[in-house]
Amino acid sequence: MEEKIDEKSLVKVLKAVANENRFLILKCLYKNKKLAVGDLAEMIDLPFRSVSKDLGVLRRVELVQFRNFNLNRYYSLNTTKVSKELFHFLVEWWDN
Repeated sequence: MEEKIDEKSLVKVLKAVANENRFLILKCLYKNKKLAVGDLAEMIDLPFRSVSKDLGVLRRVELVQFRNFNLNRYYSLNTTKVSKELFHFLVEWWDN
């Protein structure tokens, strides 16, 4: 079940998504379900360190979640915090 998001949290989420690199990360995760940091960096052509920093921002506003597997950290969308429909809308809007 999805949580209700309060106004203050929503503003933080929207600020996080307003950054183009973080939006591209979310878009890749939406399309690929889960990815390692290195895979994301390669897909959006950014340094590993930048992607890792942006994932930290997205994690703090609870847009992404991660799982450690062996030596890799795999990220995915946190759809318990923000609805799949919102992610779908943002990605479809961006593609048009």
